[in-house]
Amino acid sequence: MFCFAETVRFADTDMMGVAHHANYFRWFESARVAFLQAAGVDLWDLMKAGYSFPIRDARCAYKVSARYGDCLDIQATMLELTRAKMIFSYQVRRRGDAKLLAEGYTCNVFTNADGKVARLRDEFYQPLLSFCEKEKPAAGSEP
Repeated sequence: MFCFAETVRFADTDMMGVAHHANYFRWFESARVAFLQAAGVDLWDLMKAGYSFPIRDARCAYKVSARYGDCLDIQATMLELTRAKMIFSYQVRRRGDAKLLAEGYTCNVFTNADGKVARLRDEFYQPLLSFCEKEKPAAGSEP
């Protein structure tokens, strides 16, 4: 499981110091981009190769509010990877007590300049596939 750290900034909150719900999607994106970078896939290289990767579906289930100053761990897990799409699940936990604050899901598709679904070339697909294999939880371990 891949983990990305984030801190709730004052600008992320409302007048009560609670993180605005839209920030969770920003944190999901940050974790997803960091996951790709850790796999050796640079977004600029993908874009230079003519790929876009729009979100087709995104969800978030809010459990407990994140608050100003909270240190967060955003766990990103690749649920599915094909040459045409990638599906991630996310868990946002407060560092310290590991309290689950939110769970989410995103599905990205890879498209070409015309917006049509495009298959990833090996130079991008193989590093992602290898990294996903390394990141899979061991059999019998907690999700």
